[in-house]
Amino acid sequence: MRMPRYFCLFFATLSAAVAAPEPIVLTLEQALAAAEQTSLEVLIGRETVAQAVESAVRERSGLLPQVTLDATQRRSRTASVGGALVSSGINNRFDAQLNGRFELLDPERIATYKAATYAVAVAKLGQEQLREVVLATVAVNYFAHLRNLRRIEVLDANITRARSLVQLAHNQLNAGVATQIDVTRAEAQLAIDEQARLQQDTVVQETELQLKQLLALDMVRPLQLANVRLRRAGISAEIASLEEAAFARRADLQGARKLLEQNELEVRAARYGRLPSLAAIGSYGYASAEVLDGNEAKVWSGSLAMSVPVFDSARSRSLTNYALSRRRAQELRVQDLQAQISAEVRLARQNAVSRLAQIEVAEKGYRLAEQELELAERRFQQGVADNRELVEAQNRLATASDNVVEAAYNYQRGRVELNRVLGQVSAVLAEQGE
Repeated sequence: MRMPRYFCLFFATLSAAVAAPEPIVLTLEQALAAAEQTSLEVLIGRETVAQAVESAVRERSGLLPQVTLDATQRRSRTASVGGALVSSGINNRFDAQLNGRFELLDPERIATYKAATYAVAVAKLGQEQLREVVLATVAVNYFAHLRNLRRIEVLDANITRARSLVQLAHNQLNAGVATQIDVTRAEAQLAIDEQARLQQDTVVQETELQLKQLLALDMVRPLQLANVRLRRAGISAEIASLEEAAFARRADLQGARKLLEQNELEVRAARYGRLPSLAAIGSYGYASAEVLDGNEAKVWSGSLAMSVPVFDSARSRSLTNYALSRRRAQELRVQDLQAQISAEVRLARQNAVSRLAQIEVAEKGYRLAEQELELAERRFQQGVADNRELVEAQNRLATASDNVVEAAYNYQRGRVELNRVLGQVSAVLAEQGE
């Protein structure tokens, strides 16, 4: 007994729906949030911060009292020498003592600990800079994939127009108004548009896989991106205000300045190596012949120890000069980074302004191309000209459509870059609008 056809179609559709993986729907905000949790650079940056914290804890432990519990059982035999060698009996001694040492004054160690705390701040700022770079990369890839998806729509529209041209050429040929070369020309244009459409599928697949890799998404499930339109708002013309904002927000500059402060502390620590240190030392416990033999006797001691370096000037001078050299090098890096940020701000602002203006030019070109196509199609229908003008007009409209898509992407990328140089990539989320 054969199953009715509609039952077969139903089960086939159901099987396809079950087998097809559920798509991943992603917004720009979700993409940026996911990047902070999955990016290899961000995760490694967090571990760098954790290592700096533990290094500071290790340096701090040197400033705390050092207390140990020591237990020793000794067994010995001695000999005394007088007129003759006389051997004594075997001696047993058990000591259990709580020993402690506390550095009351150690300028070098204190300065080293403070430098380690600055290293933690430097590591955190470095991790924040890595985060900004990763967020900018994800945002640019997000907009790039949206651009490639929109190009699919543009190419589909090109194919639709090319097919209409083929049909029109056949109609004109049948009416005796056109020739076979018009039909061939239209079919050749259709083939070119279909080939471009097939190539674009590969481009879309490539950017989709790149975005999935950045965000550690399932490679099998299809990806759907929420559309994003950035407001075409004016950009501040005050270069000075933008530079001040960048200097205040940029984590790499703040980290470089913090590292300069750390270098200054290292210079102090090297100089403090010439100063004396003061420590309190004490012990308390008991001694007996054997462990827990009931004949224990209390023992204790206490002392203050001062250490003054005498023949250590060469080492101290070398460490100081080395620290001074590191500080001078860092000062040069800070100055160079400030100049670099200033140049980046100026270029990014100019780039964003230029790309905003390019959108208007691209849209104007698209409107003119539409009018040209309409006029060329009318001339061909009236038999005034062959379809060469119409094919060229279609190509110019296709180029104009792609220019609009590319201009929008370039503007979005320019806004991401401007926010990155200002140290606030996430601010691009607030620029979404109509």
